[in-house]
Amino acid sequence: MSRVLLIEDDEAVRDGLQLALTRQGHTVHAAGTGEQGLGRLPEADVVVLDLMLPGMDGFEVCRRIRAEGDLPIIMLTARDDDMDVVAGLEAGADDYVVKPVRARVLEARIRAVLRRGTTTDARPRPEGDDYRGLTIDRAGLVVSKNGRTIGLTPTELRLLLELSSSPGRVLSRQQLLEAVWEHGYLGDSRLVDACVQRLRAKIEDDPAGPLYIQTVRGFGYRFGPL
Repeated sequence: MSRVLLIEDDEAVRDGLQLALTRQGHTVHAAGTGEQGLGRLPEADVVVLDLMLPGMDGFEVCRRIRAEGDLPIIMLTARDDDMDVVAGLEAGADDYVVKPVRARVLEARIRAVLRRGTTTDARPRPEGDDYRGLTIDRAGLVVSKNGRTIGLTPTELRLLLELSSSPGRVLSRQQLLEAVWEHGYLGDSRLVDACVQRLRAKIEDDPAGPLYIQTVRGFGYRFGPL
């Protein structure tokens, strides 16, 4: 099972989630502040991060974690608030769960986000596909642009693999949610949009005029170039 770093200010919530996740077989390291949590990153396979923390808030913690690497982040938000959720996703979170947190939902999200880093695209496509300078090594799970390796989070990589598996085919946000995030709540389309924005910033020469990941208004996204 995984090593979970739980950064949560509320002691009752923290203790309850720690107990529930431990019973599911995870090793849980708990921290009450962002500063404490950042000091324990080497112990973690995945971070569960409360946005509303004393001192350094969860948004800043998320940005600092993401600046250091691709450790999966699931954020906890007290409200299903678009502004909070979108800000957290833009800061680099992979997924979110709304409080009050149901342990079984959180545990399912943890399993899903960890699978993204270990599951390969099983569809039979050649290794090292090249799309006008963007090379996707589906066996080695390495993406490079003009010979330079691009660092992607597991979620970003899984999204790129899904989109590029059928160039030219339009995939709806719902299809991408089910394939990449493994849940399909319609309101969670913002997960897809935020991840596409982060991915474009890494692989596109001009994210505002994308060559590789194109928006099909009213439908979803298509991988090019055609």
